[in-house]
Amino acid sequence: MGLFTVIEARAELARLRPVLDELVAVRADAAELAAALRNVGTATPLGGLPEWKAAQARLDDLMTRVQQTGAELRGFAPLLVDFPADLDGVPVQLCWLEGDPSLDWYHRSDLGFAGRRRLP
Repeated sequence: MGLFTVIEARAELARLRPVLDELVAVRADAAELAAALRNVGTATPLGGLPEWKAAQARLDDLMTRVQQTGAELRGFAPLLVDFPADLDGVPVQLCWLEGDPSLDWYHRSDLGFAGRRRLP
């Protein structure tokens, strides 16, 4: 996929928000189901092994949907989504972290998350 402009990345993030919100909810369900399965005798109203497998399949589907946009899913808990871009001739990742209200951060591609800065 190509590079995003800031405007394109923000629009794509807005389209992805329902997918990302569902990913967070299914991630929590899968974690609860996995804990119940590890601790035999611990019950959860969410179900058991079939529901855990269904949650895993749904997570795979949601993560694939994110990747198909050209965005890169870099973190799962918390979610971290990067949009490849170019700022003033420098390769960067426009960076959204779960909990961020909008896409307001970037980092140089060679620095990673540690080099995260606010967009100008």
